[in-house]
Amino acid sequence: MKHLSEEELILDYYAEEALSSESAQHLETCAECQALSASLRAVWEAADAVLVPDRGAGYGAWIWSRLEPEIASQRRPGRLAGRWAVAVAASLAVAVFLAGRFYPLRQTTDSDLQARQGILRLAVGDYLDRSQIVLTELANAEAKVPLDIASEQQRAADLVVECRLYRQTAIHIGDERVAALLEDLERVLLQISHAPSPLPPHELVALREQLRSDGILFKIRVLGSVVRTQESAGDAARSLAPPRTL
Repeated sequence: MKHLSEEELILDYYAEEALSSESAQHLETCAECQALSASLRAVWEAADAVLVPDRGAGYGAWIWSRLEPEIASQRRPGRLAGRWAVAVAASLAVAVFLAGRFYPLRQTTDSDLQARQGILRLAVGDYLDRSQIVLTELANAEAKVPLDIASEQQRAADLVVECRLYRQTAIHIGDERVAALLEDLERVLLQISHAPSPLPPHELVALREQLRSDGILFKIRVLGSVVRTQESAGDAARSLAPPRTL
């Protein structure tokens, strides 16, 4: 049997994914894996011994005040450029994901989870705006002859990459509402990216009907409204909260 990876040992230590019986038996008899486990465990135990400082009620607002200028500096009016968007999405989603790794669930407070979900939803809000543009263009398109949708397909394919990253992050931090919406959205985007182009009129009609019956555009608008409300609340909190010294 091959040696255990650091990832397997980490997941087992934090009770996220237990070792299989075969892997556990291997660990008991393999000196190399035991040495790796011992060295990792020493680091984990040292980290667990460190007291996490009280972040206070204003911690979430402080996080927003640090992140928002960086995000705003990358924004273009109305939307982000495709590859820039993937880079920003990756950095935000990975930051939220790693926050969960280094603060195990047994040490996570409600304020921690709310802060992570707030960071994710800020990024998802911009992503949903760009997804809505693609879907709205097709939902409102009229064609009596095959319609060239190559541009929409390319944008849909780019959006799928981001969608998967955001969805996995939402699942990890327990934001079920965002995860469910992104699962539905990914399915629609994949259908668009794999549709024929030019798109025959009857398939365009079928796609429009599906968008209406699924209610995906309505769901995007509702969650987008929630995100904008949260951003406004964050702005208000920052204007009232004094600067925090860490």
